[in-house]
Amino acid sequence: MAGLAVWATLACNVASLAYFLCSYVDGRRRRRRGCVARSGADDDGALRRPEDEEGEAPDHTVAPALAPDAVLNLELGDPTMYEAFWREVGARAATVIRGWQAMSYFSDAAALCWFLEPELEREVRRLHRVVGNAVVDGYHLVVGTGATQLYQAAMYALSSPACGDQPVPVVSPAPYYSSYPPQTDLQLSGLYRWAGDANTFAGDECIELVCSPNNPDGAVREAVTSGKPIHDLVYYWPQYTPITGRAAHDIMLFTVSKITGHAGTRLGWALVKDHDVARKMVYFVDRSTIGVSKDSQLRATKILGVVSDAYETPPAGDGSATMPRLFDFARRRMEERWRTLRATVAASRAFSLPEETAGYCSFNKRTVTACPAFAWLRCEKKGVEDCAEFLAGHKIVTRGGEQFGGDAQCVRINMLDRDQVFDMLVQRLSSITDRAD
Repeated sequence: MAGLAVWATLACNVASLAYFLCSYVDGRRRRRRGCVARSGADDDGALRRPEDEEGEAPDHTVAPALAPDAVLNLELGDPTMYEAFWREVGARAATVIRGWQAMSYFSDAAALCWFLEPELEREVRRLHRVVGNAVVDGYHLVVGTGATQLYQAAMYALSSPACGDQPVPVVSPAPYYSSYPPQTDLQLSGLYRWAGDANTFAGDECIELVCSPNNPDGAVREAVTSGKPIHDLVYYWPQYTPITGRAAHDIMLFTVSKITGHAGTRLGWALVKDHDVARKMVYFVDRSTIGVSKDSQLRATKILGVVSDAYETPPAGDGSATMPRLFDFARRRMEERWRTLRATVAASRAFSLPEETAGYCSFNKRTVTACPAFAWLRCEKKGVEDCAEFLAGHKIVTRGGEQFGGDAQCVRINMLDRDQVFDMLVQRLSSITDRAD
């Protein structure tokens, strides 16, 4: 019996050892798939090894197949179209953050924007130089929780201290971004207030929001008043519009979500010419959120670096790119979608779209068409007065034109959703004709 017990114990030990070795090897394989991040403020500068980190987080982005009668929610500008690109890029764009990393409030206590990660600033300036869509030399960079916070910060900076007893009017030419009015009046600020369409504004002093290319209709805009402008350039990237030159306005807003599709990262930046204006914007972000998430900044640093690397890396011997290129992917996808949508709308005769425009793009080095992130669709069907309500009857959720300072016969439709959603949108629109239903 004693011998049997010894053999049983030995067998259990061997089995346990085998299980441990299998788990160890499997764990190393999984950990190798990670990538590393560096922090400009809290790291010692050493490159972190992926095998030292935990395995990948579970993937919650795989969308289930759409049912034929599914409701298509295209009201918001959720840029899930980009998921396919980043799946192709794979682990090169992954970020691993150690538990002890990026814990301090400060990134660079001596800098004007003390919560801005230096590595993120370098990658932002690098990307603008690669694309050629904005001047960065001589500009201060202020980071924020998306362009939304920076828009609030810019209004605060331009209206403080208030002139007189009345808040400064804030205007934008209609159709304007539907979130401008509620964002402006959200805090009931005594410094500024929403005053509507810039084209009908009759006052002298104002803050003008210049969104170009414009949300919702994709039009290229310039200021129409003599007020203080804030240039919202979140769509001034080569997948949406021809890059015609380096913008050099006093305040220019950008966001990661519309460049790479990482809307959930909630990160944007402003290029600000005036030091005092930049200082006030930093103060606003400081007082409202005590800075900006370092985790988001580290992820954005890696993402933007991957984008720039693809264009600065020499091509292969046959002239092809050595790694996936974001703007090439998005330009092809947007051109295809807009061709399909325009053909569908023309065939149905129940709708219309703004006239297609084109121009020479200094980034693509060729003439390209504008491919806005949203479709500004007008319902031409007889008897239909509310296009959003009409499309809702076909299980297509959109944002009505009245919210943009326009009329109810127009709607804004997101063009950046996943392929299966866009394909089903086209199918449903093609079933609607100018004949009475």
